[in-house]
Amino acid sequence: MTLTQAIAESRRFGERAARRLGRRMERLTGRSLPSIQTLLEWAARLGYGARGFVYFNVGLVALLTAMGLMGDSVGAGGIIELTAGQPFGRVWLTLLGVGLWMFVLWRVLQSVADADHEGWSLAAIGKRAGQALSGVFYGILASSVFELMDEVGEIQADDGGAEAQQQAYTVMDMPYGDWLLIGAGLFIIGMGVGNIIKGMRGDFASWLACDRKTCERVVPLARAGYAARGVVYLPMGIFVVLAGLNTRAEEARSFGASLDVLQSQPYGAWILGGTGLGIMAFGAFALVEARWRRIRMPHDIKPR
Repeated sequence: MTLTQAIAESRRFGERAARRLGRRMERLTGRSLPSIQTLLEWAARLGYGARGFVYFNVGLVALLTAMGLMGDSVGAGGIIELTAGQPFGRVWLTLLGVGLWMFVLWRVLQSVADADHEGWSLAAIGKRAGQALSGVFYGILASSVFELMDEVGEIQADDGGAEAQQQAYTVMDMPYGDWLLIGAGLFIIGMGVGNIIKGMRGDFASWLACDRKTCERVVPLARAGYAARGVVYLPMGIFVVLAGLNTRAEEARSFGASLDVLQSQPYGAWILGGTGLGIMAFGAFALVEARWRRIRMPHDIKPR
């Protein structure tokens, strides 16, 4: 038996087992259980909701910082720590952690199983590779949520700079680590440029299953959000490149520190405030996606 045949047989065995389990559960409960397509759609929508929560609050903190109402901007990790310090912090962390893991699952379906039916063109491969890397990022973020569960009430939020520097040290300990760090920085810069271009030219309405009037209202959120996120990625990528060039991991900076860099520019408060509004728009659009995103299943997932 070849490897391909073994994989196909394993998948058929899993499908048969899932159908048998489903029939038994239906007999026990007396009601029909949701299909695998429905469960995966719920997971994806929960994931988009968690993503929206994180980015909306990152933008809100940046806006409040620009207005002088908070000390420093924070990234996604900082938002998680702020959430942990709120009343019912464990409950919020659990919901957020589960939501982020659901988004990781959706990213796996998009990148590996081609849930969006992108195909294998060069552009499609690039898009799916980006989704895979996004899944890795949100997987790390989701893991950090549950690592904080035992520390609720004892942590202090920061901009994630220490974590970014630790990751840079890890990379630099590898063979050719400085070049790997430079490559990572250039990739982040490329992501920033790509987000800005996507904000200007992206066909966001095609992602949504809503009426034309609703799409016209929410697409500007996506345009502003992707452009703002791209602007923040640029200084972050530059810092990572400089860390590799100078072999100094402490020069690496986080998303939150990149927001602080924007604030340090002439008219920085206005720049930071505008960027914060843009990041809030990105989060708001993710919440829109949680409601109206077209969630398609991979070809290999069949109705039961």
